[in-house]
Amino acid sequence: MMNLSRFTVLIGIFSISLIQCSLASVVSTGDFNKDFFVTWSPSHVNTSADGGTRSIQLDKDSGSGFASNDMFLFGQFDMKIKLIPDNSAGAVVAFYLTSGQPNRDEVDFEFLGNVPGKPYMLQTNVYVDGYDDREQRIKLWFDPTKDFHTYSILWNLHQIVFMVDWVPIRTYRNHAEKGVAYPRFQPMSLQMSIWDGSDWATNGGKDIIDWYKGPFIASFKDHKIDACLWKGNPRFCRSDSSANWWNNERFNSLTWAQRRLFTWVRKYHLIYDYCMDNKRFQNNLPKECLLTKY
Repeated sequence: MMNLSRFTVLIGIFSISLIQCSLASVVSTGDFNKDFFVTWSPSHVNTSADGGTRSIQLDKDSGSGFASNDMFLFGQFDMKIKLIPDNSAGAVVAFYLTSGQPNRDEVDFEFLGNVPGKPYMLQTNVYVDGYDDREQRIKLWFDPTKDFHTYSILWNLHQIVFMVDWVPIRTYRNHAEKGVAYPRFQPMSLQMSIWDGSDWATNGGKDIIDWYKGPFIASFKDHKIDACLWKGNPRFCRSDSSANWWNNERFNSLTWAQRRLFTWVRKYHLIYDYCMDNKRFQNNLPKECLLTKY
């Protein structure tokens, strides 16, 4: 197993590099009231007086959610999240990008609650032009209910990278030239939600929400949107400029340090990968499964 001290150093190197590169184009204010609007059930959304922290609630009456005021085409999206403690079975907390169109593009973090003593599952998924079936699941290497952790999506012309505390847990590369669909045309908003997924989320739907344990609350803080603000001109967002740092060559692929972390996650924490599910796809795996991951 990877040496933990070296593991920490690798994370630090990458996070410092990312901060240095991302100073030029931050479009978020750090205030939830200014950067987002409530999409449903305002009574279940609570925001601190300074706008820096927000929580969303699920109970028998309703779930809740909020979304960014703006749409974006490429960038990096960071959010610190603290998940539902104790018995969270059946509850789903989502942090995702979505185009909101019928043939939508979407990039998902979905946190699947669990019964006490069992680990939270983190499911990721990618929709392109309305098609998904690209689920992966991992077990997190920490308890996400005890403290806030940073969850990030890097989305550029070359790749999508899902990160947890700067550790890359999944990639989805742009293999469009090889016939693989990739989200590169539709702008997307950043959204958060909490809802009842009892029919599938925990143990295949066998463990459902115990409403007597509610309300179920997830908290968010320190959001950062460093992305190309959509103004109807995709050419601007696709340009390789100092403002669009995420499209620069150094972000075309994972670095050597990131590749080691990526391999560590897949070796020790991966639970499910659609690219290994031959039965589901009748021995005809999606084309991207046979192509390079970085």
